[in-house]
Amino acid sequence: MRSTLKKTIRTSITMAVLASTVVLVPSCKKSFLEEPPRAQTPADYFSSTTQAAEELVNSVYNKLYDWSQHSFSWIGITSIASDDGDKGSDPGDTGADKDQMDNLSWSSTSLSFGEVWESNYEGISRANKAVDMMDRLDMDPTKREIFKGEVRFLRAYYYFNLVRCFGGVPKIDKVPVTQAEIDAVNVRASEDEIYNLIESDLNFAAGVLPTQQLIETGRATSYAATGLLSKVSLYRQKWSQAAATAEVLIGSGKFGLLDDYNHVWREVGEFSKESIYEVNCKGTDPAKGLVGYFVVQAPRGQGGLGWGFNTPTLDLYNAYESGDVRRDATIIISGQTLWDGWVTNVAAPNQRYNYKSYVSKFMESWGKQDNETNKNLRILRYGDLLLVAAEAYNELNDTSKALKYLNMVRTRAGLSNATAKSQADIRTAIWKERRVEMAMEHDRVFDLRRTKQAGTVMRAHGKAYVDGKHDLYPIPQRQIDLANGKLFQNPGY
Repeated sequence: MRSTLKKTIRTSITMAVLASTVVLVPSCKKSFLEEPPRAQTPADYFSSTTQAAEELVNSVYNKLYDWSQHSFSWIGITSIASDDGDKGSDPGDTGADKDQMDNLSWSSTSLSFGEVWESNYEGISRANKAVDMMDRLDMDPTKREIFKGEVRFLRAYYYFNLVRCFGGVPKIDKVPVTQAEIDAVNVRASEDEIYNLIESDLNFAAGVLPTQQLIETGRATSYAATGLLSKVSLYRQKWSQAAATAEVLIGSGKFGLLDDYNHVWREVGEFSKESIYEVNCKGTDPAKGLVGYFVVQAPRGQGGLGWGFNTPTLDLYNAYESGDVRRDATIIISGQTLWDGWVTNVAAPNQRYNYKSYVSKFMESWGKQDNETNKNLRILRYGDLLLVAAEAYNELNDTSKALKYLNMVRTRAGLSNATAKSQADIRTAIWKERRVEMAMEHDRVFDLRRTKQAGTVMRAHGKAYVDGKHDLYPIPQRQIDLANGKLFQNPGY
């Protein structure tokens, strides 16, 4: 049963975490989250110290895999709602409200917004509980700080999702105890207050986490926190901070672009030099993958693999320059033979499907289950960071560095270098490059909004975008009702 924000915050997750019959622990490669089930009581749980703390941290990671976190609803509001994705599936299949996402006809009662709101706040609640309880455990202080760094990185990520979707939201940075703290659950903080919390969490995480996880892949690192801070800084137009934090990773020598863009989203590209942070999934028994992520987007129809939602638009297809290798790595054309030899259905309901979400049942460790596959989700990768750096440097009038990082991305794509132009021309070139480099990777809606292009682009795409309304999603009506009207709605809803 889904929780509400009010229920999530007011109800302790202690028993859910402590008495869970499945304890899921990150470990090397595909063994991430692969510890055998065991039952515990609060008494014997607290008889362990480091183990207790680790399991609290794992409960915050586990939220990343939920259906409501990164699957159907997230796909709907980040991709289908943009000019990159259409609803897909069959014409009569609404996907609950994905037709509303496609048509920009959503409302405050649309399912997708409620799921995304509740899921991210559930992650935040777990993070707050973990920090609160770890401070009471008798454990190694250095280990405690590392665990808290991981938790605060994840809390920052959950809040980044929320603030990009809804603007200012309730700021809950600890377990509410007093009546005043409980009442604050129903009050929206400003966007700046939420972003300040995100930056504080990421700065803390960057200062205490190791630069890499040599054994436990899938855990946050100092580089992951610094990289996410660079991207957050871009949203706040803190250009100097965005550039400086990006340079930490660029100058480290630890990261680079994969030679073959086709490999970025395949199993062979997992935890590669291009990966800064990704959600580590496994499809073996018991499975722990992104619930539904693959099957929701896989090609539909006779001989198809899935539901066929979130289909790349013709507009996106035409956005690629001639010779850009990224188009064929991003978009499946119905009837083509894929890289693993599987022949898609030429008579599928849609002409195009999302190649980046595809999992090979023949050439990858699929896991024998459509609903929870081995498909990792890249949250932040080096190609993204280079374009963050390029945009920041251009806004700082350092066009030389802006072009350098822009052209690193273009060279990998098989394209010629962009040449020196005006700052405005380079800005437009970077924005275009972000679209084709990051297509179907859940950034497009937010990029359009933060760069103030959304209304112009979406109306040109044939969508009735209303400036000042569609710049944010509506606060879910259920949350307003539970707060007895204390949560105020976004404009236009």
